[in-house]
Amino acid sequence: MNPKTAQLAEVFSSIQGEGIYVGERQFFVRFAGCNLSCQYCDSPQALEIKPNYRFEAVPGAHKWESRGNPVTTPQLVELLTSLDKPGLDHSLSLTGGEPLLQVEFLKEFLPTVKAALKLPIYLETNGTLPEHLNEVIDLVDIIAMDIKLPSLAYRQAGATGLSPYWKEHKKFLEIAYLKEVFVKIVVAKETKIMEIDEAAKLIAAVDEKIPLVLQPVTPHGQIKHRPGAEEILAFQATAKRKLKTVRVIPQIHKLLGLS
Repeated sequence: MNPKTAQLAEVFSSIQGEGIYVGERQFFVRFAGCNLSCQYCDSPQALEIKPNYRFEAVPGAHKWESRGNPVTTPQLVELLTSLDKPGLDHSLSLTGGEPLLQVEFLKEFLPTVKAALKLPIYLETNGTLPEHLNEVIDLVDIIAMDIKLPSLAYRQAGATGLSPYWKEHKKFLEIAYLKEVFVKIVVAKETKIMEIDEAAKLIAAVDEKIPLVLQPVTPHGQIKHRPGAEEILAFQATAKRKLKTVRVIPQIHKLLGLS
C-alpha cells in the first residue's frame, strides 16, 4: 500500500447515526480494511480492500458511483469539496473499517482537508491502535472510541473475561483524552454486567466525566436480537456507578434508512 494514497470503501454525506453527536450532518470517508472482525459489524463491505469504492453524489439518493482505489489527497479533497454546502455539515467523519490503519495517508490528508473544508475532524475508531493515534492526535478534534466486549466482539474466538485489547483501549483513551472524546460500547443479549463494570472502571481511571454511550446492537446477520429493556437499564445503572454520563442511544441512521 502506498502511504500517500488511501484505500476507501465509500464517501458520502449523511447524518451521524451513533453517539453523542447523533443527528448532526457530516461528511463520511469510510476507509477500507480493519484489524478486527466483530460479528456485529454493520459495514462488512469495509473489512477488505477492494479495487473500487463507492461515492454518493446526491445525499440520500442511494445512487452510488463506482470509483477506483487507491485515491490521493487531492482527489479525495476535490470529491469532498463537490459535496460541500457551507453551513450544513458539522464535521468530517473518518470511519471504517479502521481509519488509523492508514495513518501515513492521514498525516498528509488531514491538514489539507481541514484547510479546504474548515470543519472539525471526527475520528471513529475501534480504539486498539494507540501508537497510530499518537501520530495524528494534533490533527483530529473529536474522537468516538469503541470498547470491544469479548462476549460479543470475540465470542467466535471463545474469549471470556476482559477484552484482548483492554490494555490498548486504556492507552488509547489516555491519548484521546488530549481532545474531545467519548466512548461507545455495543451491547447485546450476550453482554455481561461484569464486562460493563470493567469497561466503566477503565474509563473512570482516565476521567469519570468522559461520556459513555451504550448502543443496543442492531439485529442483522448472526445477531438476531437486541438486549431487552431490563438488561439495557441494568447496563446503564452499572456504568453509572463509576461514570457521570452514561447514555443509551441506538443506531438512528438504521431506523431512518440512511447510509
